[in-house]
Amino acid sequence: MNYYYILLDIFSFLIPFAFSFERKMMHFIRFWKPFFSAIILVGLFFLAWDIYFTYQNVWGFSAQYLLGIYIFKLPLEEWLFFLLIPYSSLFIHYSLLYFFPKPELSRKATYIITSILFGFSLFIAVSHTDKIYTFCSFGLFSLLMLMQLIFKFKYAQRFYLSFVIIYIPFFFVNNALTGAYSENPVVYYNSAEILGYRVGTMPLEDSFYCFSLMYGILLVFEYLKKKWNIT
Repeated sequence: MNYYYILLDIFSFLIPFAFSFERKMMHFIRFWKPFFSAIILVGLFFLAWDIYFTYQNVWGFSAQYLLGIYIFKLPLEEWLFFLLIPYSSLFIHYSLLYFFPKPELSRKATYIITSILFGFSLFIAVSHTDKIYTFCSFGLFSLLMLMQLIFKFKYAQRFYLSFVIIYIPFFFVNNALTGAYSENPVVYYNSAEILGYRVGTMPLEDSFYCFSLMYGILLVFEYLKKKWNIT
């Protein structure tokens, strides 16, 4: 049982990583330098957030599902989560982009969706300043949506569609961490710091946290890929 979380990390990562070396298709591993750099740069921010929330008892981890190796109160598995899960999730996005290059939202549709998401997330954030995870997850998401409205990143026209697909494995992985398939949750939350609405067994906040993490990495990756002229 102590291998539960580490195996979840590994098996979520293994297949996308193996297919990254496929030379006859998109050969995604050629982007390893900007991609892992983006994951680390953005991941460090989220890891700092994770560490702070752990120290503040916003969430915690059940030792029975962990190897027992901790760094700043975070289990090793949680550190790996921020490296392996974004890789797998964004590999899905770029695979969809490679195999199905045409479907994308129009600029107008993207603007409308972004505006709605910005208004909704900002309202939730300012209405729940007493719940730290709710405030931070929706607040960061609203900031990201505001940046999208200002800078009109073209990547949103495809990523909004990809995220619907990415969300499917994310749902199962996060539900596995929050007690859907185990006697106790691997990650448990302080009910005073969340809205209390769940998608399966995971808090609603996790969905917005996930989007912010993935889209943030994508934006940094695309910037680094152009800066380093890697095609």
